[in-house]
Amino acid sequence: MSDKETALKVENLYFGYDKNKLIYKDFSLTLNKGELVSIVGSSGSGKSTLFELISNNLKPLKGKINASKVSCIYQDPYSSFHPSFEIVNQIGDVLDLNSIDFEVELNKRCKLLSLERELLNKKPHELSGGQLQRCSIVRALLMKPDLLLVDEPTSALDNIIAVDVMKLIVKQLENCAILLITHDMTLASWCSDKIINLNEILEK
Repeated sequence: MSDKETALKVENLYFGYDKNKLIYKDFSLTLNKGELVSIVGSSGSGKSTLFELISNNLKPLKGKINASKVSCIYQDPYSSFHPSFEIVNQIGDVLDLNSIDFEVELNKRCKLLSLERELLNKKPHELSGGQLQRCSIVRALLMKPDLLLVDEPTSALDNIIAVDVMKLIVKQLENCAILLITHDMTLASWCSDKIINLNEILEK
């Protein structure tokens, strides 16, 4: 694979909130466009911490992280939107509106996610968790990322919608790489090129 196809490269990562108790010690990962890697592990094993490091919200103690254009889908959609503003405006704020036909693309993604377009004119607290999660997925996909970070994306969705959403997310592999946090080993086995169990890393 050429460098242009590499969406994420983590090299010799060291990190811990307590320097005397590291979560990551000499951890490396390369993820290329078209690949999906799942991160599994018990609570507190460092799954969400890895996403924060890749998103540049946390700094490694040592090592390098090089990530191409990143967008995120988090488990709690209410933390992803400001409570005071309409959702459609918050989606538009993170996009290059000169590069897309916003309404056409927005309507297309809403249809794929069985989401009524009118809901995006509301504020976050006016929607259910499932509706708002689908809004966050719409936003992430419209950003056209090279790397999509996905944290338990279907936890707020009913089973039928969850299956459709995961199929849609996996379809994005045509254009990007995906790093998925999940507790569902059946899901990870179904969609992943590789599964990384952080419990095994911590035991080393």
